[in-house]
Amino acid sequence: MIIRPRPNWLRMLFLLRGSVLPAIAPQLALTTGFAVLVTLLHGRLFSLKIPLTFVPFSLIGLTLAIFLGFRNNTSYARYWEARGLWGSLLNASRTLARQACTLSDGVDGADGADGEEAAARARPFVYRLAAFAHALRHQLRGSAPGQDMARLLSPEDCARVAQARFQPAVLLLMAGEWLRDMRRRGRLDPVLAAAMERPLERLTEVLGGCERIAGTPIPFTYAVILHRTTYLYCLLLPFGLLDSIGPTTPLIVAFIAYTFFALEALAAQLEEPFGTAPNDLALEAISLTIEATLRETLGERDLPAPPVAVDFVLR
Repeated sequence: MIIRPRPNWLRMLFLLRGSVLPAIAPQLALTTGFAVLVTLLHGRLFSLKIPLTFVPFSLIGLTLAIFLGFRNNTSYARYWEARGLWGSLLNASRTLARQACTLSDGVDGADGADGEEAAARARPFVYRLAAFAHALRHQLRGSAPGQDMARLLSPEDCARVAQARFQPAVLLLMAGEWLRDMRRRGRLDPVLAAAMERPLERLTEVLGGCERIAGTPIPFTYAVILHRTTYLYCLLLPFGLLDSIGPTTPLIVAFIAYTFFALEALAAQLEEPFGTAPNDLALEAISLTIEATLRETLGERDLPAPPVAVDFVLR
């Protein structure tokens, strides 16, 4: 995901990084080239004059713009819901880490155990929460989480997670097992353990919500209809404009085609918010931020930094 200061109006006109222009450049060039050919041939195709006017294109263009706007709104709603789920993951993880460090009792059962002792006791639990964020990111992107798991988990936990098909769910199970062990040892009051289950349940909801978004795209038929209509509209448009605006037809066609192609490409990118495209969510930066804030709860100072490149690109 690209995070950068907003440039001035003039520089923004020529930005390529983060725009969809590189993705739509081939079809935009093809459409503009076809418009130039139609203009040079004066609207004739194999010696046959195509009798079109701009009136039907006005009606179709308005309808097409409405449907493209609806698809973009739907895609952005998926994107924003995904971002909200990861925000809830951060909040619930912070709550659990704080509770693990402050609500559990010392070895002798007395309240108010020493901070270092409490942090050492909560460390396996907190590290499992950090590993959950990384495992969820890798599951959504289809990548291997082995390096992050080896960095955060014990060899026994790492081997157990590696054997699982749904690794984030197993990590939540392991976090729940820590709560069970603390309760059985008398270091965590049953009432407090039940209170800690609520944010843990929220993490389960986050996991299910992300899986739902990743596994349920916008119906493909809907995208096909818009795709075909957009291309047919842009290819036939020069025949309807030529008699009215003459040699400037390719310029106007290029502008309209850019608008429609860009809206379609942007909707396709936002539809899948967990990928690695420039406009997708910065999951690596978010998961590293979650890890850093959880480890800081334990009193650690050597914390990971989010990957920030020179051009403010976060992935």
